[in-house]
This record gives sequence, structure tokens and C-alpha cells, in this order.
Amino acid sequence: MTGPRARLRQPSTRSNVPPFHVMEVFKAATRRQETHGDLILLCVGQPATPAPRPVVEAAREAVETQTLGYTDPNGIAPLRGVIAAHYANSYGLQVDPDQVLISNGSSGGFSTVVLAAFEAGDTIAMTRPGYPANRSTIQALGCRVVDLDCDESTRFQPTVAQLEALPQRPAGVVIASPANPTGTIIDPEELGRIASWCEAEGVLLLSDEIYHGISFGRRCASAWEFSDQAVVMGSMSKYYSMTGWRLGWTLLPRHLYGPAERLQANLAICAPAVSQAAAIAGFTPAATTELDGHVERYERNRDLLLRRLPELGIDRFAPPDGAFYAYCDISHLTDDSMTWCRDMLERTGVALAPGVDFDPVDGHRYMRLSFCGSTEQLDEALDRLVAAI
Repeated sequence: MTGPRARLRQPSTRSNVPPFHVMEVFKAATRRQETHGDLILLCVGQPATPAPRPVVEAAREAVETQTLGYTDPNGIAPLRGVIAAHYANSYGLQVDPDQVLISNGSSGGFSTVVLAAFEAGDTIAMTRPGYPANRSTIQALGCRVVDLDCDESTRFQPTVAQLEALPQRPAGVVIASPANPTGTIIDPEELGRIASWCEAEGVLLLSDEIYHGISFGRRCASAWEFSDQAVVMGSMSKYYSMTGWRLGWTLLPRHLYGPAERLQANLAICAPAVSQAAAIAGFTPAATTELDGHVERYERNRDLLLRRLPELGIDRFAPPDGAFYAYCDISHLTDDSMTWCRDMLERTGVALAPGVDFDPVDGHRYMRLSFCGSTEQLDEALDRLVAAI
């Protein structure tokens, strides 16, 4: 029935989350490429490279030889075992494979953990600027975000002093290192202090470590080096160059593992079987050699940015230690980063991410630049921006 007497069910209030502005830029960039053919995409945090060759070969073999039906909700045992071994080799940690939960990307794991660990109305502290989808997920699942206002003085990373200064103790704290959008890595000593504070105060620490493996001379510590009562989130997307394969994992305290596994079984059944089968090969020496080659290129791109950003008058940012982002203060150019990014796309064909995605308060004067593409394209993009500005 339609018409003036029809009563339509209205969208839920939880669906009223902010738009992901960078995806609007991405759509405009796609149109730009169709009309001009000159697009340089620096707005999306996605490696420009395919999955490593051993992973592709493993996927082909799995498709040809396996049924690839549902797996156990927590993931296939060989993959959980390989991930546990990875923590032993990379961090000296003894991780029980039965504390590894394989998920539909780290995003799926994050949603499951929020549902498993928090009640509606709980407060969860996270940095501002920070990854917008985490903020929106927390809000959509009925919890409240408390901002930890970070800037260049702390390299956009939180401190225990900030946590202690909150009006009330949060139920959880989300940190990210290397961080999106800033690329900064938290000092291991501060990570240890935060982990200890959270454990002592009964606050759940959620450590987003999905960019581990991509760092430039600065060590990435894992939260589990300091407290196995934290939740650690990992991913095959960034270092492993497997964004579209939608595969991530979480390391969970034992008391949360069962609830999280039950929720995942109901919400998603399991992560993609073919991605799980193929991902095991991502931890082989051959894959690592290929992937470390990508990191070397990211580092060259970072060095290029550090040399050339002053040509744009950009000198206020924390130099990225990892990931492949630079979060830049452009207040000398605009007080409306969304409009400015649209204008730069129209004038130069260079797509950049507006800071309002990552910081709803001060992001109007920032933009994020992703440098995971080719060095030649990055240099060309900077030439165009310099000429336009």
C-alpha cells in the first residue's frame, strides 16, 4: 500500500552515522577518470599492488581442489596456527591458536568485539583524528565515543595522562599504531603504560595493529607484549596487499573468545573460505620478500613527501612512521577541506581525502594523502598541486 495513508517504517537512529566522505571523493574521482583520463588517486588507503604471488597460486589451487564451503566460525586451524606462529616470530609472544579469531576483514572483527564486550550506552575512548568507520561502528552499535584530542605534540597518539583526565572512566579504549590517518607509531613505552592502565582499571584496550609490517625505522610493538587482556586486531589487507579478500583476525582474552565466536557464527557464519586457504601462503618467505619490496617503495614515497610537502607550504604534520599516509595541516590554504579537495580534483586530477572524515571538529583544516602508489605518480601529483597552489 502506498499513498498518503501508508505508514512507512522509518530508519533507525543508529543508522544515522556520518557519511564516509572519502568514498564520495572516490566516486567523483572515478567520474574524473572517465572524462579526463588523468586521475592520480591519493585518497584511498589501499595498496596499488595485487596479493603476493604465493597467495594467488594458493587461491588457484584451493579453488581447483577444495570444496570451499563453510569453515569453523573461528577460522580454519592451519591459518590460526600460522598467525600464532607469526606472533612468536615477530614479537616473541606465545599465542594460543585458540585465541585467534578469523573475521571478515578487521572491520568485521571490530564489530564483533564491540558487540561481545560492551553494553549499549557504554563509552569507548578513541583518538581524534582517527579512523571514521570505527567511530561510526561504535555509535551504530549503541555505544558512545569519547574523544582523545590528539595533535602534533603527541604525534597524534594518546597518553595515559589523557585517559586519566577523562571525566569518567571509559569502558574501552581504541588505539591504532601505525595510525590512520597520520601514519604515526605509538612509543612502546607509552603503549605499555596504556595497556597496564587499562588492565588495572578494568578498561578493555582494543589495539588496531592492521598496518603492522609497514614501518620506516621505528618499531611497532603489539599490545599483547604488555597485556594479554587487550584485544589485538590484525589484517591481511594492508601489508599483505589483500584488501578485497576481506580477511582479518583478532587476538582475544579467553573470557571474550567464546562470546565473540558465537556472535560471529550468527552474524557472518565464517570468513571467506578461499581467502582463508590462500592467506596461509602470505606468511611464507617468498611472500614476505615480495611484500617487503612494497614497503621499500612506501619508504621512498615517504621520503619524497617529506622533501616536497614544504613546496605546498605544508610544514605542520607528524612525519609518518608507518602505514602510507600523511595527515597535513592545510589551514594556510583553506578552512573547508571537503571543498578544497573537490577543487583540487577538478583543477589537477589529484584525489585527496578531506580531514573531516577523520576529525569532525578540526578536520576542516586537514587533508590526508595516501602514498601507496608508484613513486612516479606521487611526484607527478605533487607537481600538479604545486602548480595549482
